[in-house]
Amino acid sequence: MKKGHQITMKEIAKKLGVSVSTISRALKDSPELHPETKRKIVEMAKEMNYQPNLLAQSLRISRSKTLGVIVPEITSHFFASCISGIQDAANKRGYNVMICQSNESLEQEKANIRTLVSSQVDGLLISLSRETNQYEHLYDLYDREINFVLFDRVQEDIPVSKVTFNDAGGAYQVVKHLLENGSRRIVYVSGPEDLYISKKRKEGYQKALSEYGIELDAALIKVSDLTTEGNVKVAAEIAEMQPRPDAVFCMIDPVAVDVLTEWKKLGVKVPEDIALAGFTDNPTAAVVEPPLTTVSQPGYEMGKLAVSHLLDQLDGIASEDPISIVLETTLVSRKSSQHF
Repeated sequence: MKKGHQITMKEIAKKLGVSVSTISRALKDSPELHPETKRKIVEMAKEMNYQPNLLAQSLRISRSKTLGVIVPEITSHFFASCISGIQDAANKRGYNVMICQSNESLEQEKANIRTLVSSQVDGLLISLSRETNQYEHLYDLYDREINFVLFDRVQEDIPVSKVTFNDAGGAYQVVKHLLENGSRRIVYVSGPEDLYISKKRKEGYQKALSEYGIELDAALIKVSDLTTEGNVKVAAEIAEMQPRPDAVFCMIDPVAVDVLTEWKKLGVKVPEDIALAGFTDNPTAAVVEPPLTTVSQPGYEMGKLAVSHLLDQLDGIASEDPISIVLETTLVSRKSSQHF
């Protein structure tokens, strides 16, 4: 144990193999618990030198009725939809929302957390930046017993509640659709490989190929940093591939739109030369030419569910034990994928 480290209820719970809510009830001498259970928990708390987090307790007692939200970018249609869902659900329960954007920067994400915590928000909703590949700042929140929920872009190992889409299932749907339309040599354009959604959507891509007896070809997996420059570079690389792929599946719609725009400059026709599909169903996907095949994910619903669960935890309606909420996606077939 590091010198000066303050033991948390979560660490006692892990040691004893019980839930955090059980530890909390025992330390409050709840009559609901068996006396022997309470005795063991109190003894372990003394042994581990547990000291109540007085700041966290005072914040829970004197609520600010304000929540903090951190998203990678507010201008994204998807995250704007999430924010709308968060605000509507929070307002209905008497809470205000402070919104920060990380601008896809790990350092800005950390700064946002510091700002919101110092503003004494009651809890946080966080979607991680594309740069976030180390998580000490999140474990610090966890150790300080500050309530937070991760959504969309999450980190799997941190023991807090998470709201995600069935990213693997959505990717499987769209790649299976491409295969059913006759494509066999399919490129997957991923985002940074540390991103949860990059990994999960790759899983769906691999599963669909496997079902068709197609071995994974590492040369058909391209990685973009998700900037316009990065997307254009990948588009040019794909256009020069020999033999050319039959189809390209991009991890998110903005990547697919940048690829489509660059291909028009290079004389690559969609879907005649290469079929193209994305993921998100941004409004742009329906109005580009040709309209983009994609996967619809309900951002508004995700926002509502994430904030409702956070507030349920704060109000003691939901257990403090972490849960995983997974929302389903829907394939949206359009002209960009129909070349066979």
